[in-house]
Amino acid sequence: MDKQTVQTVLRNYFRLFPNADSIIIADRQKYLYYEPSVHLDLQIKPGDLLPEKSITKEAMDKGYRVKEVIEHEEIYMSYRAISEPIFIGKEIVGAMTAIYPLHATTLHLPYITVRTKDRWVPIHLDDIVYLEAYNRKTSISSSSYKGTHRDNLTEVEAKLPAENFLRCHRSYIVNLHQIKEIHPDSHSTFILKMSNEERVPVSQSYSKRFRQLLDF
Repeated sequence: MDKQTVQTVLRNYFRLFPNADSIIIADRQKYLYYEPSVHLDLQIKPGDLLPEKSITKEAMDKGYRVKEVIEHEEIYMSYRAISEPIFIGKEIVGAMTAIYPLHATTLHLPYITVRTKDRWVPIHLDDIVYLEAYNRKTSISSSSYKGTHRDNLTEVEAKLPAENFLRCHRSYIVNLHQIKEIHPDSHSTFILKMSNEERVPVSQSYSKRFRQLLDF
């Protein structure tokens, strides 16, 4: 795919994928263009070979739009992806992939109901301090309660407003409004002291994004 075709694809990008967070353009063999966002960096470089198993390649192989929720193991993040094949005439010459943050696009419920030892308790989202992966479920800690939700952490993440909640570790999500202090730790990582005095780690994979969003 030549540069002129790539530029044409970019001009059509916002029409095809409104509100997308970032964009990938690839030909049959390699990535040609990648624009990351402050929320998510897949660490792709133009010229990198296209993996055999990727949604971008799948769209080219199938010849139609493909949608998928992807758990990226290397950066410990999940996101939504939509890939559309690029045609010149009847020939598929590449694909354009749009990346979206993993959170619901509709209105969020103002609470999440957790199971405690002997009851169910609705917890308002503002009161949640942090969430932790726990035995394929999610442990949720608030200012007053601690309980479990039946969905795993990635599934619960999709129900949370992204402007208030941030994945800071493969196993943790924090409420940004409940962070009390940020302490440096080894190898460019951090420890968060939360409003309930508990401590939550920020892993190296998330530290750059964390600093960008909290502006320090």
